[in-house]
Amino acid sequence: MLARKPDPLDSVVGAKIRIFRINRGLSQTALAEAIGVTFQQVQKYESGTNRVGAGRLSRIAVVLGVSIGQLFESSDGAADAASPFRLLAQPGALRLLKAFSRTSDPRVRRGITLLLESFADQKSAQKSAIKRPSIVKRREQQRKASSMRS
Repeated sequence: MLARKPDPLDSVVGAKIRIFRINRGLSQTALAEAIGVTFQQVQKYESGTNRVGAGRLSRIAVVLGVSIGQLFESSDGAADAASPFRLLAQPGALRLLKAFSRTSDPRVRRGITLLLESFADQKSAQKSAIKRPSIVKRREQQRKASSMRS
């Protein structure tokens, strides 16, 4: 028997459930208890592996404080794995974005962005050194040059 590939709409609905759940501060277990299923079932809904029935979708919407329509609304390409919406559904992404938005210093924001990009851009697990932003490299070069002059 071949494994069924999740339907793109099921994936969109599941991702929306996940984002609204995380935004409301609910765990999968809390949502599961509120709608009368196991947390494993909620995991399957969120991944798009299992479809959410109409009655259960209605209960989920009530618990999350959203309309059923909001669980279906999507921008163009929302089912695409690289869409911003799907990226927000990744574990930890919404928490990271909320923390980032609380940071007001533009230099700190840029540093965070560069740090995360350097982690993400590493090509192999053996490459342990973090790529340093060019401004940091320039400052090091300036320090070396000024220490050589002294």
